[in-house]
Amino acid sequence: MRSITDYQNSISTHFEKLTLDKEPNSLYEPIRYILSLGGKRLRPVLTLMATEVFDVDGQEALAAATAVEVFHNFSLIHDDIMDDAPLRRGNETVHEKWNINTGILSGDAMLILAYQYFEAYEPATFQELAKLFSKTALEVCEGQQYDVDFETRDDVTIPEYLKMIQYKTAVLVGAAMKMGAIVAKTSQENANAIYDFGLNLGIAFQLQDDYLDAFGNPETFGKQVGGDIIENKKTYLYLKAMEFADADRKEQLLHLFSIQPSDNTDKINSVKEIFNQTGASEATQKAIQDYTFTAFDRLEKMNISTDKKAVLKAFGQNLMSRNV
Repeated sequence: MRSITDYQNSISTHFEKLTLDKEPNSLYEPIRYILSLGGKRLRPVLTLMATEVFDVDGQEALAAATAVEVFHNFSLIHDDIMDDAPLRRGNETVHEKWNINTGILSGDAMLILAYQYFEAYEPATFQELAKLFSKTALEVCEGQQYDVDFETRDDVTIPEYLKMIQYKTAVLVGAAMKMGAIVAKTSQENANAIYDFGLNLGIAFQLQDDYLDAFGNPETFGKQVGGDIIENKKTYLYLKAMEFADADRKEQLLHLFSIQPSDNTDKINSVKEIFNQTGASEATQKAIQDYTFTAFDRLEKMNISTDKKAVLKAFGQNLMSRNV
């Protein structure tokens, strides 16, 4: 297997060469823009890696990897509209750069484009990929709706929250890896195990994203730090703080998550202080570690060589310690 950097370079080169010279330009320019912003491109990298884990050239999975990344970026465009987010990867979001209608329609086109990339495969593989993709895409929508619903609820439980991030984020990570396994035509046992590996890694990834949203460096994080606090989102940090807080801090946190001040600086700082004081920050970091280690346990179920397990494990460890 290649190094993680090599996979990332392959994906970057592929997307640089990817052409969408179609009309009308007003529909496709925003698509070219969001795809040009790069980002971590975690999911397509995992698709290539998973393919080569099972001894098939990753180039054969490029179409599936492209579908995963195009779909992911479609979901980001629509999420940013719903969240009224000003920044994505340190740049203007599509709806800010153009307008909301353009963001909706260009996003819709990306969803359809994603399906088209599966047409590169023979019928049996296409069917398996499309079936997994449809299931995953629907779960992502369900997860997004749970996320929206939670904003107006004060009784969200930690199991409910974990289900939400599993659907909204983790299932696509698991699917990205399983698509590589499908392209490689490995056993169903291997395909399921690598899906579980990706799923648990995806949960750890989202918990880390929640943590960085509050405590990340604005210069490296690429999004507005404190965005979840501004939006009153009941993240794992919030739920753990509510679990651990005394009566006074709990009341303070409930109040802070019921207001929308014109200047959010004090609100963000006050909430972060409560997260630290209650031990919610530490508990969130532990949960990130726990889900990462669960992902590593799933590796042991795969019928692959030790060195390949080591590459996947290194990827997970790198993800756990990221700051962007």
